[in-house]
Amino acid sequence: METVYKYALVILLLVVLFNLGQALYFMMTDKDGSKRTVWALTRRIGLSVLLILMVVLGIWMGWLHPHGVGR
Repeated sequence: METVYKYALVILLLVVLFNLGQALYFMMTDKDGSKRTVWALTRRIGLSVLLILMVVLGIWMGWLHPHGVGR
């Protein structure tokens, strides 16, 4: 389960980065009045919140282990 969970986190992170790149592309190519950039950034924010919640859940369930740097 831990390995599948980690792969899901990595895939979700890649989707977040893809949405960020998509928003940049839309911002550079679309004309005035297009809402594609706004929607791409809105999706990115929602997916980022989901990613953070998944990391917190993984730590709480014991599937992810913080490395403890700085202790």
